[in-house]
Amino acid sequence: MVGVPDGSHRVGPQSGRLLVKTARTGLGAKAGHDLTIEVTRWRGNVIVHAANPASSSVTVEADVDSLEVREGTGGVKPLSDADRVKILNTARHPVITFVSSQVSGTAQSFRIDGDLTIVGVTRPVTVEGQLAAGRAQGSAVITQSRWGIRPYSAFLGALKLRDEVEVQFDIDLTPGP
Repeated sequence: MVGVPDGSHRVGPQSGRLLVKTARTGLGAKAGHDLTIEVTRWRGNVIVHAANPASSSVTVEADVDSLEVREGTGGVKPLSDADRVKILNTARHPVITFVSSQVSGTAQSFRIDGDLTIVGVTRPVTVEGQLAAGRAQGSAVITQSRWGIRPYSAFLGALKLRDEVEVQFDIDLTPGP
């Protein structure tokens, strides 16, 4: 796989970024923010088998209380600390996990099917991505309500986040020094 040696690769914040992108909707959307949230504490293992992608696998765990709003665009007022607490309720289920069940495709265009566990609920999800120059990049769209999560809303529901959020990753899989 394009610049990535076969074998096991430990990943986490030291090797890349894991972001969650939200968007606003509703009658009061102008008052809200489109958010970029970074997962600052996460760990995973990527097993690469270039000759047989189906033998490759991915596991990731993310600490929910490490979600940090990096950017809030739009809106008529800046995002406050109180807003962050409402949006990022983390007390009940502290870890999100992803475990692949199948890897397919090529380095230029791969697909990872797996199980994502959020708030104690496990559902299948598909990740699309590509490898280039030793970096794995890609994303998955997650529909929060499939996990029983009610998207954040305010102003009696006039302002709310869309049910769909996009999880993006950009990870260096080249061997360290």
